[in-house]
Amino acid sequence: MRKAKTVRKTKETDILIELDLDGNGKADIDTGIGFFDHMLGIIAVHGGMNLTVKCKGDLNVDGHHTVEDIGIVLGKLLAEALGDKKGIARFACEYVPMDDSLARSVIDISGRSFLVYNAGHLTGMIGNYDADLTEEFFRAVCSYGMINLHIDLLRGSNTHHMCEAIFKSFARALGAATRIVTDKVLSTKGSLE
Repeated sequence: MRKAKTVRKTKETDILIELDLDGNGKADIDTGIGFFDHMLGIIAVHGGMNLTVKCKGDLNVDGHHTVEDIGIVLGKLLAEALGDKKGIARFACEYVPMDDSLARSVIDISGRSFLVYNAGHLTGMIGNYDADLTEEFFRAVCSYGMINLHIDLLRGSNTHHMCEAIFKSFARALGAATRIVTDKVLSTKGSLE
């Protein structure tokens, strides 16, 4: 069973996340940041997993702690649910268009964390979501999930579309890379740690 669940409480956030990598795209999300709820729902639906996220954060300050801390917890749960990573495809590359926007995510669930984020022009507010936090979210997921991820926003002019294309490409790549395709660990060293 490739599932994980945890609660994390700090002075800045109170988070509950449940993850089932072998789900059917069911999402139950409430972070207090509407657009971010939508993006996390995208990860579930387009990644083919079930995801519950409940967070009470210090939104009176801003959304930074909420977005980053959810990334931290989600990264940890991905690592836990994948265990020794036996059988997973490991690599995936997905392009996703969203009207004027085109994003690419290339992932290696390698046991090594690294993020290359080429979407520096994704800035501004989308509702009460600061688009600058997109990089912080993915950096936290990669750091705590031990994932190597390259995100490229290839084009776009509408901030909502650009951000959504990024999340959808990541979701599809994550879903493809975590699929079971063999009965062994896909590494010449025999381990993905």
